[in-house]
Amino acid sequence: MSDTSGLITPALVDLHLAPEDKNEALRALAQRLVAEGRVTDLDGFLADVAAREAQAPTGMGDGIGIPHCRSPHVTRPSLAFGRSTRGVDFDAPDGRPADLIFMIAAPAGADDTHLRILADLARRLMDPAFTGALREARSPGEVAARINGEEAPADGRATTGGGAEAPAGGPEAAVSGEEVTPGGPEAAAGGDGLRLVAVTSCPTGIAHTYMAAKALELAAARAGARIEVETQGSAGTTPLTPEAIAAADAVILAHDVEVRDRARFTGKPTVDVGVKAAVNRADDLIAEAARLAAGSGGAAVPAQGAAPAAPTGEHGAQRLRRYLMTGVSYMIPFVAAGGLLIALAFAIGGYEIASAPSVLGHFTWSSSDSWAAMLFQTGKAAFGFLVPVLAGYIAWGIADRAALAAGITGGAVSAAVGAGFLGGIVAGLIAGFLVLWMLRWKVPPAVRGIMPVVVVPLLSVAAVGFLMFVVVGLPIASAMNALTDWLNGLSGSHAVLLGALLGAMMAFDMGGPLNKVAYTFAAGALTTAGTAPDAGSLKVMAAVMAAGMTPPLGMALATVVRRRLFTPEERENGKAAWVLGASFITEGAIPFAAADPLRVIPAGIAGSMTAGGLVMAFGSTLRAPHGGIWVLPLIGSPLAYLVAIVAGTLVTTAVVVGLKGMRGAAAPATPDPRVAHKDPVPAA
Repeated sequence: MSDTSGLITPALVDLHLAPEDKNEALRALAQRLVAEGRVTDLDGFLADVAAREAQAPTGMGDGIGIPHCRSPHVTRPSLAFGRSTRGVDFDAPDGRPADLIFMIAAPAGADDTHLRILADLARRLMDPAFTGALREARSPGEVAARINGEEAPADGRATTGGGAEAPAGGPEAAVSGEEVTPGGPEAAAGGDGLRLVAVTSCPTGIAHTYMAAKALELAAARAGARIEVETQGSAGTTPLTPEAIAAADAVILAHDVEVRDRARFTGKPTVDVGVKAAVNRADDLIAEAARLAAGSGGAAVPAQGAAPAAPTGEHGAQRLRRYLMTGVSYMIPFVAAGGLLIALAFAIGGYEIASAPSVLGHFTWSSSDSWAAMLFQTGKAAFGFLVPVLAGYIAWGIADRAALAAGITGGAVSAAVGAGFLGGIVAGLIAGFLVLWMLRWKVPPAVRGIMPVVVVPLLSVAAVGFLMFVVVGLPIASAMNALTDWLNGLSGSHAVLLGALLGAMMAFDMGGPLNKVAYTFAAGALTTAGTAPDAGSLKVMAAVMAAGMTPPLGMALATVVRRRLFTPEERENGKAAWVLGASFITEGAIPFAAADPLRVIPAGIAGSMTAGGLVMAFGSTLRAPHGGIWVLPLIGSPLAYLVAIVAGTLVTTAVVVGLKGMRGAAAPATPDPRVAHKDPVPAA
């Protein structure tokens, strides 16, 4: 029985889903969940579904849509199913409307359950026998039994899309009618045939990761090959065993993000493609792997096959951005922890606490100054890891684990010579591409095994250290000093223009690339601010946080002052947007922007530019990199700061109400998938 057992009942199946509009189709399925007591608040649940739809399309192609969310309004993991004759547009990559719609609802705290549901369902949707059975099912009971992995009821036999009878043994039946065991080295019937291992991964780690794995398993079975697939996804992963890798004749890497521990496959013939290639043409990949294995006589090919390669179809700018965002995502927790600790230390002990002696041997339990000094010195220690972590994980994103040592060392040298976060970026890129080149060296078999653990780290650390100490470190340090002096000297119209520009970037894509560039600039400048209470770097951080707060606050206020311009779902989202905006979570405005981007995004930009410019004009400062209104005691000129936020909020509200008022009553559009997605980075 599958992981989805018990998720769906016949009452949660609609075999005649009528609406063609996506929002109406989602409402119809959600109403069934409410009627069965599995959802407590219809509008609140639909708001959570809409927020997920705004992050990325849930159309999988081949007529399948998988809208899903985690929501506090869900009482137990559940699945509602709808079959549409005319189809519903879920922005699938192949442009085909979905006739099979699976609405997955999981409780807010059920992360593992939610992801296992998606992973299991995604695998099964790659089986034409399973989807064909659902398209041919004649009763809700038959659909529920099929999805739950139970025997189909006797009132109707399922068939494949082509009309041939499918086995009644559940969703794992192969197209040919033979039973296929999913996963594992025994996935095919052949005993001594081609042996393969594979890794699949996609940016979200949910649908395509597991669909690709299932497609490869079925294709291998058809080819009489054995395959074991490692899914590096959000539902957890079981790494391939060293024995399976050693016995494999070839490797298939189907990925849109870097494969973890890629050095394991050194010396193996490798097919390296994007994850969608495995979903759409798995048979071709199995055949290519067979050709590579035959061409090498079953023996290992040179080690250059193990060097990470870019996913198919990704151009240079996309790769560079992915490398940089990898480093930033690992750096931000250090920024948040260190910045908040330093800010708390100043709040307790004043700015002079920066010159306090070490707490080692000078700590008094009853002294507030001792506690403030401890917080400051701990935060400063956390800040000390920023540049090495940034550089190390940029390098890791390029060339995997073998590049970590060179990247972290290069970042540490950058910090030592005063090159700061710009030097860390350069060090990470140098280390990553240097190691990537070294992994492609053709070396004797006797040396191949020690390349990633001895030779590559030794040579790359020495080379990166030389370059950062002698060649590029000092020029970058000079540039950083100039940047710091410029920020500290900002005043008048120049400061206001910078604040307005950063505000526009924060609001334009609400958590996307431009938003993260603005936040990273502010966080990086924060690390160079020193202890001066009025440093320009602290003003930049204050402007960025204020600008990131006003889009959701403005939309929340708009739902109050002009309720008729918004749908019930949007008004419900407005309640949550108050808290999200106050907490500096710009993504609180995404559901509104997804439904009406041409009106909401310009309004957000106008309000954020106002807030950012006013903060710079007022000279408010902020040493904490996050926290929103909750760190108000740590803000310089807090009343002026509140005035800037209120002004930005009012501008956002006025613009969006004016633009929507020209249109009339609410009639929100289908969510626009181009609205920026949420990253696991605090700020935005």
